Amino acid sequence: MSFGFASTSTASLSPPAASANRVLEPAEWAAAGIPLLRNPREVVGGLHSRHHPKPGTAIVAVLDPDERLRASASFAGRPAPADGWMLRNVLLSQLRRIVPHDLRRRTPVRTAVLLYCREGDARWTEEDGAWMWGLRDACTLHGLRCGAYITLTRDGWQVLGEGRGGRRPNAASAPEPFTMPVAPPPPPRTGGTTSEVLRRATAR
Repeated sequence: MSFGFASTSTASLSPPAASANRVLEPAEWAAAGIPLLRNPREVVGGLHSRHHPKPGTAIVAVLDPDERLRASASFAGRPAPADGWMLRNVLLSQLRRIVPHDLRRRTPVRTAVLLYCREGDARWTEEDGAWMWGLRDACTLHGLRCGAYITLTRDGWQVLGEGRGGRRPNAASAPEPFTMPVAPPPPPRTGGTTSEVLRRATAR
């Protein structure tokens, strides 16, 4: 499992002209069947206390089927103007860094969510649409389910497309003690002569 802050520069990622300004409108996002978070406040609070985001910081997190945190990474930097293709590349590089892909699975079981701390109010912007486009495409390329897109502003947090939100935490609030369920590490492999010797020694 990996948590941390990775500074990412997007200046070197230059997309073809035809790929510029790829965004998702709110109606398109709502029609995409994005799974709802069972407890968005818990997810937002946990990521906020873990990463302490400031405006301009994005946090991508991978959740297991029980909505427990598998891994997360925070990073700074965004292209101007908003470009979903470039943001997709940034998100994909972060996902590859923190979790192995699930492309061998027929159906994705883990979900990636994105929290973006920014200036302004909670209303949808073209920049939000670019993050949505980038998240959806990065999840497809990494074998994950595309999960919620959450904005964090000075007014509070908002799950775009769902109408759910709250005043705390917000972009100006100090991190609060908040426990987010974390998935346990996978069990160690067993079997073979060494494992049998250890098992017998433990039983004595």
